[in-house]
Amino acid sequence: MLCSTGNRCEGSITLSSELDAEKSGRRPDAAARPQPRWAKPLRVHLSVIIVMLLVAISVPLIWLTYQEGRQAALASAEQQMRLLSRNTIDLYASVFHDGNAVVAMGSVLPSLTAEPPAYLDAKREYFIRVLKSSPHLDAVYVGYPSGAFFQVMRATHSPRWHAAVSAPDEAVFAMRVVTRAPEGPALARWHFLDADGMIIGAGPEREVQFDPRRRPWYRDAVAQTGSVATTGPYVSASTETLTLTLAHTMATEPRAAIGADVMLETISRMLMDQAVSEHSVGYVFDDDGKLIVHSDPVVMASIVDSLSTRSVSNRALAANDPALVAEIVARGRDEGTPVANDPLFLAVQGLLASGRDAKDDGLVEFRVGKEPWLARMASVGTGASSLLEGDTIVIAAPISDFTAANEALLRQKLMIAGVLLLIGVLIALLISRRISRALVALAVDANQIGNLDFNSWKITHSLISEINMLARALSSARGAIRTFAVYVPRELVRKIVASGQDEAGAAIRREVTVLFTDIRDFTTISEEHSPEAVVEMLSIYFQAMNAVVERHNGVIVQYLGDSIYAMWNAPAENPDHVGDGCRCTLALKAEIDRLNAENIKAGRPELVTRFGLHTGIAVVGSVGAEERRQYTAMGDTVNVASRLEGINKQFGTTILASEAVRERAGNLPGVSFRPLGAASAKGRHEQIQIYELVEGPQV
Repeated sequence: MLCSTGNRCEGSITLSSELDAEKSGRRPDAAARPQPRWAKPLRVHLSVIIVMLLVAISVPLIWLTYQEGRQAALASAEQQMRLLSRNTIDLYASVFHDGNAVVAMGSVLPSLTAEPPAYLDAKREYFIRVLKSSPHLDAVYVGYPSGAFFQVMRATHSPRWHAAVSAPDEAVFAMRVVTRAPEGPALARWHFLDADGMIIGAGPEREVQFDPRRRPWYRDAVAQTGSVATTGPYVSASTETLTLTLAHTMATEPRAAIGADVMLETISRMLMDQAVSEHSVGYVFDDDGKLIVHSDPVVMASIVDSLSTRSVSNRALAANDPALVAEIVARGRDEGTPVANDPLFLAVQGLLASGRDAKDDGLVEFRVGKEPWLARMASVGTGASSLLEGDTIVIAAPISDFTAANEALLRQKLMIAGVLLLIGVLIALLISRRISRALVALAVDANQIGNLDFNSWKITHSLISEINMLARALSSARGAIRTFAVYVPRELVRKIVASGQDEAGAAIRREVTVLFTDIRDFTTISEEHSPEAVVEMLSIYFQAMNAVVERHNGVIVQYLGDSIYAMWNAPAENPDHVGDGCRCTLALKAEIDRLNAENIKAGRPELVTRFGLHTGIAVVGSVGAEERRQYTAMGDTVNVASRLEGINKQFGTTILASEAVRERAGNLPGVSFRPLGAASAKGRHEQIQIYELVEGPQV
């Protein structure tokens, strides 16, 4: 009936029925559909969308920034390594340039040509200046044809060297003077000097077996008179460490030679000082591809130990057996180095053996395990000295050393992005919650409209104009439906929608209990009172009657003037429809008695009401045109109930029920049926067995 006003009402009722159906767990009609699998609250969808947008924007930006930073870091690393390798080669060469200059200049000094003890102070002063100006030279000395020897060396480059000459802690330089008398033993004494070259102590004079004429550097210099000779690496007699020496014969005495030492450990320190990064490693390989210098001082000390002559017997040293020394050195290179099983060294050695990038001084990227490394290999060449010819300097560093700052920046950006993402999620939840709350409020309002509930109403306000438009539309629909609902029985509409019988022509056969009422002498009452007073009395009367019927699970199908047409078990099923009909009829009489008592006190007329109650099969459903429908029941059951109400006049009774009602009611507590016999009903050939329905125990 309600839907005859138009489509808007139909949509509201449909929403109401769907919501009621969800509560009851059943589908009201074919139009109802279950929620899609991915149906979630709006706040979930909106939050996911916002998070996905934030991630889609932030992740590529962070990744691009990281890649650009990494490429910039690698480019910077390559540039640093190129510059460092060139600087290292230049420094490596400059060491030997310094040595060349020292021995070339010293070879023409008269004070150095004279054997000690002559010109000791001049010799000492020159050598101190040389060592101060050339920090990578470790020792300068002169050997004479008589076997005499004069040397100044640094005492601070290594604790082992310091201990080898028994130097005091404050000694910076150590000076050794070896004199040899004709046909006599060689006598040597160590003098210890401070940073200014002043003598601060001396050791005892001792007889030694040392003879410079037997040393490799002396022999090479004498054999190569007139030019700088290069020797090494070999074992130094003073410190028993590996040394590279440049030597030159004296200009006025070709049997005397001046030499300058560069120890391999000094080159190791030079590589360590030139480190390109925290974990970078420097190597120097000779022309045979053997490792002779390592930037790690601990590893370098082990290399020196493995290549030194400590394992050679004193007899071999005394005999100066070059073959035995070479064998020990070779064995130490091949087997005794502590980096022999180092994965990094093996990888670098493999790169060197393959010749990759060694000729064009290029950079090469390689892996040690899972970690990427960057290496720079550069040949020293022969520009400085033949001693350096074929040597290769390799500088290797893990790429993480250069990208660590970028990685830290990436982590920082990821943390910031995570915080922003969290803030975005919270904002999304807040926004979606407000939108969702407004939509839920609108859905509740729509549900209330669908249920024809107009008691509570709260206008929804939102910052979103579309939601406000929807709220205004619902408010307009509420006003229209509330106005129209005054003219239809609301409970009937609710139950019709809930039962799914709101389509035109959808009629079914069903057992129903039908009640008809009528006010006695209402025509006379209408004549004696004004229309306004009659309408007011009827409104109060119908309001009370409607409340009682709804309370007893019935629906008022129609108001027929002063009469009421009520029904049970339709449209909603009710197994106890007969019992509810009996109890409701007695409750209606009691309510009318109460209402009449008030009318008498107020001077208003009594509204004596007669009731007819019958149960049976009827055709129920929505009937009518598409634009206007009415839910009703049709058939003999309805006619009998109507006739029973009229038969009350014959018997002077108030409530009459049929035999069908009495049989179906059975032993209904608080209800009694008083038999009145058979009566003829208008329009029926067969008589009806009638009973008066009264309160009290069953008779």
